[in-house]
Amino acid sequence: MSDNRHFDQLVTAGKPVGEVIAVDRFLVRVKGMQPVSLHSLVLFEDGSKGYVHHVFEDYVVVLHLGTDTVRIGMVAVVQHEKLVTKVGKDFIGRVVSVTGEPLDGKGPIAADGVWSVFSDAPLLYERESLDKQLETGVTAIDTLFPLMRGQRMALLGDGKSGKTTLATQIVLNQKDTDVTVVYVLIAKRRSDVDMLLSRLQANDALKKAIVVVSTLSDSLIMSYLAPYVACSMAEYLWQKADQDVMIVYDDLTAHAHTYREIALLSGMSPGRDSYPGDMFYVHSSLLERAGKLNRNHKTLTSVPLVFAASGDITAFLPTNVMSITDGQWILDMDIFRDTMRPAISVGLSVSRVGGRGQHPRHKQLAGQMFKALTTYAQAQEFAHFGSELAVSAKQDLAKGALLYKVLNQTPGERYTTQAQMLMLDIILNMSEGDSFNIEALKKNVAEIGSRFKEDKDFEGLRDELKVKSMVEIKK
Repeated sequence: MSDNRHFDQLVTAGKPVGEVIAVDRFLVRVKGMQPVSLHSLVLFEDGSKGYVHHVFEDYVVVLHLGTDTVRIGMVAVVQHEKLVTKVGKDFIGRVVSVTGEPLDGKGPIAADGVWSVFSDAPLLYERESLDKQLETGVTAIDTLFPLMRGQRMALLGDGKSGKTTLATQIVLNQKDTDVTVVYVLIAKRRSDVDMLLSRLQANDALKKAIVVVSTLSDSLIMSYLAPYVACSMAEYLWQKADQDVMIVYDDLTAHAHTYREIALLSGMSPGRDSYPGDMFYVHSSLLERAGKLNRNHKTLTSVPLVFAASGDITAFLPTNVMSITDGQWILDMDIFRDTMRPAISVGLSVSRVGGRGQHPRHKQLAGQMFKALTTYAQAQEFAHFGSELAVSAKQDLAKGALLYKVLNQTPGERYTTQAQMLMLDIILNMSEGDSFNIEALKKNVAEIGSRFKEDKDFEGLRDELKVKSMVEIKK
């Protein structure tokens, strides 16, 4: 008998038992542990744990979750039929590891229960159509490519194009709403973790968020499990605690690299770009867990970040994730260098369900805005020739320049959809000769926008804002 009492109880209870026949760091081959199902939790006689990753005819491959390697000849027993994680409302406002242990020094967390790490996505008949917008506070997104509660929206871009900054901006906008945020950092540097946490704390947004952290110093297994564990914590709040939840995966490229490494080490046949054949399933099974339930009308919104090297969105991983999601925001480095923040590509980004929950006036302004941006681009082309421009082309240039100033937002700037509508209506319907101080417009709209409660108030508030923000042209 071993020194581990729990282990002995499981063996005595007749749970499947096997013997370790090979060890390659975290990959452990166990013989004789049949029948066993995929993702079963395994307990080794030294007290460490693992879960079943592959089942073959005569042995199973177990991914070891402990820090010390197990020895050949050790005995292992099945502890649970599936891998589970601790979940609960008390995790909100905390920073935790993949195992659910606190990393913020605020003491232990009381769990409400456990949840399957690899749980199935809700079935089609359990879902209902999305009908409410999730406000991001970013004018370009809320107007042109809106995010719905329950939507899966990919965020793609090159390194340093502002993916994490934009994701954090959206998270900060939820601090005064009824949306709880789960933010998962996958195989990140310590400095990246500290930067995100300091931004959340500085804006008092951590009180409404759960941050799940896996760093580069953690094992590959922890980095692989991180998004699934975070999704399970979000699912509990969504399905059991009846809350609207948003989960941000930062980022799925690091997750895919981790899984590729595990797969190659465990002898799986490499496919395109050396990724294993089930790479698509690994991400689709994760992202399809989002949606809206018809039994409580609550939503889980999913925002996966994906690295697109040199802006190439036709690569394997970006195309995979785009085909799973309901739209994508694509950040462009050329736009970024042009000092536009966020650097959203209007030509490549799309929201497939975003218009459903948008205010009719906001939707109308979005149509006008697409047209104005197109005519601005055409007017710029003509301006390059240096010829005398028509009056209409000059007006298109002036309007487009002001639009871009309105759309340009620093990470600390956030606007309600009411404020966005007021600003855009003024610029898009400006008369010939009108000129506006955009700084004054943005400053005044916060106070005036807060008074916009009903549609009948719109025109009066717009005219008030227009007068306050207009620049007198000296003749």
